[in-house]
Amino acid sequence: MRKLILQLVAIICLVAMLSSCYSSQKNNVAKTKDNNQEKFWQSLQDLCGKAYKGTVIAAPANDTAFKDKALIMHVRACEDSRIRIPFFVGENRSRTWVFTKTNQQLLLKHDHRHKDGVPDSITMYGGQTTNSGMATLQLFAADQETTNMLPAAATNVWWVELVPGKYFTYNLRRMGTDRLFSIRFDLSSAINIPEAPWGWKD
Repeated sequence: MRKLILQLVAIICLVAMLSSCYSSQKNNVAKTKDNNQEKFWQSLQDLCGKAYKGTVIAAPANDTAFKDKALIMHVRACEDSRIRIPFFVGENRSRTWVFTKTNQQLLLKHDHRHKDGVPDSITMYGGQTTNSGMATLQLFAADQETTNMLPAAATNVWWVELVPGKYFTYNLRRMGTDRLFSIRFDLSSAINIPEAPWGWKD
């Protein structure tokens, strides 16, 4: 009887130990995710109010929309859970990147407007993070809203690399194709604040 009791105690201790380890691992994973995404988010926040010039470093061979155009990003509005970054291409002020932070993930959406401020027929497409990413790099896979809106973009993956004081890189790859687009902005030198994007409301 004593032997049986000792075995039961040993089993209970083992289960308790395993449960503690599992809980600790879960907490560590959660903390890693929080730390990486929080650090990335803070790096974005640190850019608020500043504007930077960009350069195309990869684009389809037939690209005419961005070639030889002045490229500017302006981290114009920062809230606790939303950061809006207008992206100007020459005189075109239709584009704004919208980053949103939720309890589980980060979202990247593309807000497109006409000159009169009316949303474009294709707008607010984008993706969400599926893992903790890195403090300097977050990856956004196309979400269901984007897939419904643009079936061809179902395999889109966007990623943003942000190295404080050095560069911010916006990237797009359409998996299964050779479509790759990448723009790098020089964070070492801020420029004058540009005009407001089309349809902007503070």
